[in-house]
Amino acid sequence: MTDHPRRVTRALLSVSDKTGLIEFAKALAAHDVELVSTGGTAKAIAAAGLKVKDVSDLTGFPEMMDGRVKTLHPKVHGGLLAIRDNKEHAEAMKTHGIAPIDLLVVNLYPFEATVDKGAGFEDCIENIDIGGPAMIRAAAKNHDDVAVVVEADDYKAVLDELAANKGATTLKLRRRLAAKAYARTAAYDAAISNWFNRQLEIDAPDFRAFGGKLIQSLRYGENPHQTAAFYATPDKRPGVSTARQLQGKELSYNNINDTDAAYECIGEFDAKRTAACVIVKHANPCGVAEGTSLVDAYRKALACDSTSAFGGIIAMNRALDADTAREITKIFTEVIIAPDASEEAIAIIGGKKNLRLLLAGSLPDPRAPGLTAKTVAGGLLVQSRDNAVVDDMTFKVMTKRAPTDAEMRDLKFAFRVAKHVKSNTIIYAKDLATVGIGAGQMSRVDSARIAARKAQDAANELKLAEPLTNGSVVASDAFFPFADGMLACIEAGATAVVQPGGSMRDDEVIKAADEHGIAMVFTGTRHFRH
Repeated sequence: MTDHPRRVTRALLSVSDKTGLIEFAKALAAHDVELVSTGGTAKAIAAAGLKVKDVSDLTGFPEMMDGRVKTLHPKVHGGLLAIRDNKEHAEAMKTHGIAPIDLLVVNLYPFEATVDKGAGFEDCIENIDIGGPAMIRAAAKNHDDVAVVVEADDYKAVLDELAANKGATTLKLRRRLAAKAYARTAAYDAAISNWFNRQLEIDAPDFRAFGGKLIQSLRYGENPHQTAAFYATPDKRPGVSTARQLQGKELSYNNINDTDAAYECIGEFDAKRTAACVIVKHANPCGVAEGTSLVDAYRKALACDSTSAFGGIIAMNRALDADTAREITKIFTEVIIAPDASEEAIAIIGGKKNLRLLLAGSLPDPRAPGLTAKTVAGGLLVQSRDNAVVDDMTFKVMTKRAPTDAEMRDLKFAFRVAKHVKSNTIIYAKDLATVGIGAGQMSRVDSARIAARKAQDAANELKLAEPLTNGSVVASDAFFPFADGMLACIEAGATAVVQPGGSMRDDEVIKAADEHGIAMVFTGTRHFRH
């Protein structure tokens, strides 16, 4: 690929975000570039004392229909699309008085921001840009001759090239900018189409698109031989994508994935009701607890599985305080995420230079609608977010014995956690803390036994006479297909069970519970997580 330099003689600028606009326009003018602009952009450039031609003077037509029609004109698109070395194109330009446009600078109407602030339907519609995407795509298609800029971050790259190439851009830069331009319009259209689908309550549109803006390039993916990057979507859900990182080294792919899992789980615990802590390792909670304070909740969560917690991710549902910060720094932790933190806590965490501290501002709403997607070979699986929450469920007693108040409290706690653990899931809980977690096993019986074994290991480490599963309750993310899984939980010491129900053998499982004097409740809601 040759440099294929193209001198910039005329630039069309039309931007909603005017960050850096005047400085950029002044620099273009210094390279003897003629400036053409529209509406508010033209006024801003003129107010800075720069000579600028209004697009209506270029087209011979005024802006009309409230600005909806201003750049959709042959003298604009001809100037962008004409192939400079094509004699037929050159002749057409001459015949119809079309001047070349060598640089297009457009950032689109703020549709995503308008939706984000909760604007009404008509306001959102009016913030759908039409002329902007059309011009961007035209300029990007003709990147052999035209440079296109869709965000202020690229102003410097263009000016550097003009300075280095006597007012010209190179093909390498124009191709890079063209690729970015198409990605931007694709993400913009994806945001619009998904908003329309939500407004019309269409769950399975004929075409589905997703788009995002780069947050950061990552060192690697799940493994060092994989490449990766992190993108923000228009969904402004509080969490790792919106959080402010105060300190620590750059997050990795696995850090981001695990931090998201931790913060989504902590969102289940209303900060006004209780202090809560979630510790995650490899995308699964290894300890969750409510407490009278954050430090109390952290200690209870850590006690569930302190071995797995080493090098884990910690999420808090309240502002991190100094006492909790001191306790956390006693062991190696990768990431802490919380809505906020005290200055003293920030200073304490600052003593651990590699420990990342993220402040998300608020908690994610577990009831909020949304979409999740995962790739499969040749396709996408898209579904609505699992926004079923315990507080909205009816716990139906299925056994002769009803749970005690203390058991019911722990059953609800355990089922909150089960939603965020990979299936098959078994959660033992006692006194609003997990005491055994079995995750991701092919057999529910194995999950029950593994969780019980980990509880025994924790008891040995804490020098307890017996594991905390004795006298605990148990939650299952899906029904027990046979009584054996529940019997394994009973053997571990569980006295009450919560499960969705719905098995062909529910009667057998209920009968077995009654024979052992166990209380069982059904929720009617399954929480598979794959």
